[in-house]
Amino acid sequence: MTSLTSVRVRYQTIEIGNTDIHVCTLRDNQQFSDPDDEALNLGICSASWPLFGVIWPSSLVLANHMLNYDIAGRRILEVGCGMALSSLLLNNRHADITATDYHPTVEYFLDKNTTLNNNKEIAFERLDWAQVNSGLGRFDMIIGSDLLYEDQHVDILAAFIERHANPHCEVIVVDPGRGRKNKLTKKMIEFGFSSKHIKPEDTTYLDMPFKGHILTFSRDA
Repeated sequence: MTSLTSVRVRYQTIEIGNTDIHVCTLRDNQQFSDPDDEALNLGICSASWPLFGVIWPSSLVLANHMLNYDIAGRRILEVGCGMALSSLLLNNRHADITATDYHPTVEYFLDKNTTLNNNKEIAFERLDWAQVNSGLGRFDMIIGSDLLYEDQHVDILAAFIERHANPHCEVIVVDPGRGRKNKLTKKMIEFGFSSKHIKPEDTTYLDMPFKGHILTFSRDA
């Protein structure tokens, strides 16, 4: 697991409804630490290195959406988790949650933040969406936020979800409006999912109006 040198962090408490989630994040998106070129060798440049380590509006929308969501008996996967706010919240709700991300430093913060919240360890796997032989298995619910940065991500993400979705599965993706939601929806429909796009009801917890959507895909066995 990557350890950290020479980065500045900040501690904050994020209120999600009446639930407090304590997080240690990067101080800002100007931080960088890759002494052994571990991230560089994965194709993560210095400019994109810190993006995992701050709380983005989409992750707040997803966490608030999951606050009272029916999770009973479901095995849940958070994809591209970054600071894993929803995983921390769901872990606090005693969900069966697994988190994944490609970035080598995510696990360090995930473990630190799980400890900050006095909760049990969250299962984590660092992997690439294109990886077809991971031991992740299949899930009843797959969630993620702000995943569609580039056009080529759409097909890879949809195929990843399909590989790890049970026949009966619900997928929730918060998209901030990067113009690719319809492309993802088309691929998910090809995999047998129905689709619904909604605006979050209340985003007063955000500093700015939220222009995106919550995309929900569901498939029955």
